[in-house]
Amino acid sequence: MDYNYHTHTYLCSHATGEIEDYIKTAIENGIKYMGFSEHFPLRFENGVQSGYRLMVEDVDFYFSTLYGLREKYKDKIDIKIGFEMEYYPALFDEMVNNAKKYGGEYLILGQHFPSPEYLKSSKYVIIPEESANALEDYVSGVVEGIKSGVFTYVAHPDILNFVGDKDLYRESFVKICEASKEYNVPLEINFFGIRDNRNYPDMRFVELLGETKAPVTFGFDSHTVKDAFDGNSLKIAKEWVEKYKLNYIGKPNIIEL
Repeated sequence: MDYNYHTHTYLCSHATGEIEDYIKTAIENGIKYMGFSEHFPLRFENGVQSGYRLMVEDVDFYFSTLYGLREKYKDKIDIKIGFEMEYYPALFDEMVNNAKKYGGEYLILGQHFPSPEYLKSSKYVIIPEESANALEDYVSGVVEGIKSGVFTYVAHPDILNFVGDKDLYRESFVKICEASKEYNVPLEINFFGIRDNRNYPDMRFVELLGETKAPVTFGFDSHTVKDAFDGNSLKIAKEWVEKYKLNYIGKPNIIEL
């Protein structure tokens, strides 16, 4: 594995370490293609900014820092600078336009909330959920995001912690796999979920990936310097590729903004 397009920085307030050290770790472990995909900065109508995102005020620093580091290490690694972003229908055009304005070079889809997180009705998708409506909202958001044509791939597509009807889970999540195949937008095996023993990757979904042959890529989802390369999770993911006959495509093709 010589690529990783899912990397965060301390600027999102839930990652640690110096940005340059992520790059050094990646280079030391043979990564040739690296992407920084900080959580997209979003100031809502009421002026509130989410505590888990890059702040709007820090956008210039994010890019200027990475521009400098990209130049410094240009002979050793290819660095792209982008965002991990949700698909919120009412805000989406503005979000994409701002991503371009800020200088974003690519986007990955990370649907952490089914609707803007400042709304009282919105719920972080890792929290166990039995509601069929919540499942429908999540899957619909991911599918529409895939269809938008702006996302390089879908990060942790199985992040929703659905603990309701098993048949409904399968019926719903297969729609994500089908959309992925139709629009050729890869689905990520997320290494943060593996190393942190989270509810994702969900083996029900991994099995669906094998059955549908949707395109699959890998992402470290680095939040610490040492996880700018994650060999232990890579080994597990490669075993899944073999066991479930996944359509692993390797490095995804970047969809440029």
